[in-house]
Amino acid sequence: MTIKPLVDRVVIKMLEAEETTKGGLILASSAKEKPVVAEVISVGPGGLVDGNQVDMYLKAGDKVLISKYAGTEVKLDGEEYTILRQSDVLAIVE
Repeated sequence: MTIKPLVDRVVIKMLEAEETTKGGLILASSAKEKPVVAEVISVGPGGLVDGNQVDMYLKAGDKVLISKYAGTEVKLDGEEYTILRQSDVLAIVE
């Protein structure tokens, strides 16, 4: 089963948080912060949102930076995804 986002929505999958610090310390799962870098899985077609034309500039495979609590989390076939508006994406990570 696949998720096909509508209009200006984007489906992302969070990338794993670092398990060790730069100094080599291993973090307990309770000490890890929620990751803010994600990979774009699929993108809606764009269109009219509140009377304004929205063009989609993200594409599948892009690595993006999002705020910690953006979007709606969904679980499909055992995988966790987040669906959010393209405008909730803060930056593309290159």
